Amino acid sequence: METMDTNYIAHETAVIDEGCTIGKGTRIWHFSHVMPNCTIGANCNLGQNVVVSPGVVLGNNVKVQNNVSIYTGVICEDDVFLGPSMVFTNVINPRSAVNRRDQYMETRVGRGASIGANATIVCGHNIGEFAFIGAGAVVTKEVPAFALVVGNPSRQIGWMSEYGHRLSFDTNGLATCPESKEIYQLKNGRVSKN
Repeated sequence: METMDTNYIAHETAVIDEGCTIGKGTRIWHFSHVMPNCTIGANCNLGQNVVVSPGVVLGNNVKVQNNVSIYTGVICEDDVFLGPSMVFTNVINPRSAVNRRDQYMETRVGRGASIGANATIVCGHNIGEFAFIGAGAVVTKEVPAFALVVGNPSRQIGWMSEYGHRLSFDTNGLATCPESKEIYQLKNGRVSKN
């Protein structure tokens, strides 16, 4: 690793274009490319062969595993986890011969959400806080906060705690995280922490 700036560390094979803002303690690994006008928060980790396209925003403590491309229009809030080889899209109907750069759609990934290996997030569909997207899932619609979704197309099969444990709700709509002991409430199809 080589220090490219006093704030962050980048491997000598990483390419960091001008006009980026990169927070203190961030690490950028082998063969990664951070393109112009990106904002990357503090204490992030960008694995090997990661591409961050122009204008992307990553919050603090975002973990990006190997072989992830984060395309223009993506905003990841703090503490997001992007699993190996997962992918975002930014145009609904791409065609090689048709320039749609003015039609990039925004996708927001909420604080603390995790996206599993090889998952695909179709643009324009936001991921709620602390949601958990299973490996290989194809997200084609909004994902609520704390939701657990799997499959192609993805479907919700449950709820997850902030600590990443599946929640089992009782008849009163209450569940306890086995690790943190925090209590969650399911009401009107939404989960919140008590």
